[in-house]
Amino acid sequence: MKRLFVYGTLMCDAIMHSVSGVQPSPLPATLKGYRRYAIKAEPYPAIIPQQDAIVEGVVYRGITPAAWQRLDAYEGELYTRQRVSVELVQGGTTEAETYVLKPAYSRLLGSKEWDFDVFLQQHKQHYLNTLK
Repeated sequence: MKRLFVYGTLMCDAIMHSVSGVQPSPLPATLKGYRRYAIKAEPYPAIIPQQDAIVEGVVYRGITPAAWQRLDAYEGELYTRQRVSVELVQGGTTEAETYVLKPAYSRLLGSKEWDFDVFLQQHKQHYLNTLK
């Protein structure tokens, strides 16, 4: 079982559980060398490589093969899964998989960084309803 670093909607335990079927147990972490942007006209973000940038997120452990299939389907064609090294807030580093926007879709990025707190306040409930 691999680890997953998430930086967007999947940081919300309820969304992670709904999408993957996994009961989340998040570990706060950061990913260096990437920046998180909002996708135009969507409530979710994407990350792209960007030197000297940092993305805050969480790591989930114990992702089963069935959960990976569900996660890959959820992330869809816009993203590619890549192995990255993340720093755990509690100390140390770990290898994890994360979803990075494919360069062919960079035109979909907005100019602003995505804000998790704004997502939780303004979009979470509607987003959860679309997953049911």
